[in-house]
Amino acid sequence: METITHLVTQYGYAGIFLLLVLGIVGLPIPDETLLTFAGYSIYKHHLLAVPAYASAVLGSMCGITISYILGRSLGLFLVHHYGRFFHITPQQMDRVHAWFDRFGTWTLLIGYFVPGVRHLTAVIAGTSKLEPHLFAIFAYSGALIWSATFMGLGYFFGDQWSQVLNQVHRHLRISAWIFLAVVIIFLIWTYRKKR
Repeated sequence: METITHLVTQYGYAGIFLLLVLGIVGLPIPDETLLTFAGYSIYKHHLLAVPAYASAVLGSMCGITISYILGRSLGLFLVHHYGRFFHITPQQMDRVHAWFDRFGTWTLLIGYFVPGVRHLTAVIAGTSKLEPHLFAIFAYSGALIWSATFMGLGYFFGDQWSQVLNQVHRHLRISAWIFLAVVIIFLIWTYRKKR
């Protein structure tokens, strides 16, 4: 956490932007801590609200777009060339694509709030060939809401931002386990239905 606060203090808006790009792509950067500290920095008048929020949103959008492009290019390449080793067929990919068209777009928006999920949703969306305009609507809306939520925590709770963030992290971990359980139940149900 000290590294994050130091980088934001030293590099300001550029630090927020770059760290979020890298964090959304999948590097182990505590994104929520970064955003909450940015909100706290606004509270302390070290950063201005509009440029800080713009840096956070643009960083999130760029990071998730890179992940989507990787999924759309590299992910499809891996599925087509090595999918048979993992028993992934073109028909299964078509089903994933249909599922993403019906429900998956919402995981792009909600996935920001579930640790570990936001790194994967864009890659899966790209691999399943989700149309770019649908990806943009849900992923970019998620970036706007997610950034505002955590920066708001830092701003409104001020000096208590780190204690509040610890409570939020605890609830997010619980939500991640619930999300995982739902996915496993869905996969088991789909497998049994297919058989």
